[in-house]
Amino acid sequence: MQVFKNAVLRKCKRTEAGTELYDLFVENGVFTRICPAGEVSVPESAEIKDLHGRLVMAPYVESHIHLDYIYTMDPTVEAGTLFGAINQWSDTKKTLTVEDIKKKAYQGIEMEMRHGVQFIRTHVDVTDPNFTALRALLEVKEELKDIVEIQLIAFPQEGYYAYKNGDQLVEEALKLGCDVVGGIPHFEFSRELGEKSVKKAFELAQKYDRLVDIHCDETDDQDSKFVEEIATQAYYTGIGSRAAASHTCAMGSYNNAYAYKMMTKFRQSGINFISCPTENTYLQGRYDGYPMRRGITRIDELIAAGCNVSLGQDSISDPWYPLGNGNLIHQVDYAIHQAHMMSIPQLYKCMDMITDNGAATLQIQDHYGIEEGKPANLIELDARNEIDAVRERADVLLSVHNGRILLEKEPSSIRIDLPIHEQDR
Repeated sequence: MQVFKNAVLRKCKRTEAGTELYDLFVENGVFTRICPAGEVSVPESAEIKDLHGRLVMAPYVESHIHLDYIYTMDPTVEAGTLFGAINQWSDTKKTLTVEDIKKKAYQGIEMEMRHGVQFIRTHVDVTDPNFTALRALLEVKEELKDIVEIQLIAFPQEGYYAYKNGDQLVEEALKLGCDVVGGIPHFEFSRELGEKSVKKAFELAQKYDRLVDIHCDETDDQDSKFVEEIATQAYYTGIGSRAAASHTCAMGSYNNAYAYKMMTKFRQSGINFISCPTENTYLQGRYDGYPMRRGITRIDELIAAGCNVSLGQDSISDPWYPLGNGNLIHQVDYAIHQAHMMSIPQLYKCMDMITDNGAATLQIQDHYGIEEGKPANLIELDARNEIDAVRERADVLLSVHNGRILLEKEPSSIRIDLPIHEQDR
């Protein structure tokens, strides 16, 4: 038996977040009892870990990253635009081997795990007849299945129809083991082909019983509205919340009359939205003078409309984005600034975007969350509450997956020689 004592629980059915300390009992990798601290005596044989009143929550969920692209940035090439990066990647991927991609993917996963991520959804470029990246990540997924849960998206980076036989490659990737159908309609040659690609994605999702996650409207073009086709297909096929629209940057450029109308349709369709604040801030607005657009979707309005919104790292040192370290709390920080979401209630709920909302997007709610009877997955932050966690970009001190400790470190200890009057302490 394991007992994690004196935890401040962010989410618990028994009480409001942070009002009491709790003890978490774990047996055979499952939460067996969650109760107020000290309410139940702890057996002498139990393995005890005292969390000293720090914030504990379900693990971070990475809902959008490209593990096959990690560390593929060419420092001699200055891209800076979405389509320029795609062109650069088209050349780069031809030089990579399965072992190259596995090595880089492991580095990216280690970075994310260091920051408390235990669930990852990654796009995998399948516009490659050799399926080099897919073969690599299928192996990685299998090798790491006991410590991190990975979903693979059959993603046609160069298009269903802009790339020769792209639609056939996506279907073959699903047969080989991808969990999710991807797409990139704004990269097709025409609007008609973009809409056709969305319909094809949903057709494949129905045929192979898969989820859907489509790169959508990742542009500042106010006329790029493929998200409405995703909502339409999700609604009429019944796929609903099993579908996600990633990026939807163009929504920030839509006129308000159209945007407000669509909020109702998005909620009705049930689709999820995924935003990647750091990368899209960097990539979008490239053709603007000042004032310059922020480049992200309408996160605050989507949430207010009742839509599910999660956040992703997207890139780690690849042709699209030179930075990135897998720390999702950075994405929260960017998102709440850009979306003007800093009321106290919003700050207490903002961590949903990298926890519960991500779990809903990945459709893993049945085994996600700190609840009795669910797998013992948790992270401990070096903070007392959500606001302190975001303000300080708090470190993850402990990460536990199915009762197994994946990461453990001591809180940072710093001494500053700052004279303070005793009465002011």
